[in-house]
Amino acid sequence: MEPIPETAESVGALGSLRGEDDLLEQLIGMSESVREVVPECVGMSLGYLADGTTMTLAATSTEIALLDAVQYLDGGPCVEAVEAGQVLEVNEPDALDESAWRLFSEATAGAGIKSTLTLPILVNGNVTGSVNLYAASPRAFSGHHQQLADIFGASAPHAVTNADLGFNTRAVAEEAPLIMREDDTIQTALGYLTASYGVDQISAYERLEDAASRAGVTVLRFAQTIVDLRGSQSSE
Repeated sequence: MEPIPETAESVGALGSLRGEDDLLEQLIGMSESVREVVPECVGMSLGYLADGTTMTLAATSTEIALLDAVQYLDGGPCVEAVEAGQVLEVNEPDALDESAWRLFSEATAGAGIKSTLTLPILVNGNVTGSVNLYAASPRAFSGHHQQLADIFGASAPHAVTNADLGFNTRAVAEEAPLIMREDDTIQTALGYLTASYGVDQISAYERLEDAASRAGVTVLRFAQTIVDLRGSQSSE
């Protein structure tokens, strides 16, 4: 589970700033250790709290970062676990009640995710972030919580402490906001969001942009994910 280029760049910059050039290697090592315990694990992300808001510091693939973005937009286990400060395992997320994290349920189904595990990261008793794990089989993490917690026990808090918001811009600024607003894909996504949340287009765009920024993906890429999810639902 190698980090995506955006993660490698941002974490590398963060590590250099703090005099910790091995930070990226630590993250890669953590992901390799996870696969030894849970071979079915197909991705992970490392989130941190900034002013009470969860951000994705590192992700092993764009698809995993997009699953984080979906949760930032519409709720999900990684957000709830951080808020509650508790370990949260979800099996068969595609079978969730329609009222609970519906968009996350659809996104995991599309990505072939059958179970997730979120481990809050604690520093001096305070939640500072989370480790989010995604697997391709049901109950992949059951019985492994302590082993996985041990993997992240020292390195994860070390990685998220003092994480800077400036490193979360990554790929978000690839296109000018005005151009993105005119893009057909974004307009379609905004149409879905205004209907789903009962908000105006400006508020819908702000939600889309906020979720994309927090996950470290472009607004256009996240908009395409929303359009794909809504399109697949309407065709059923």
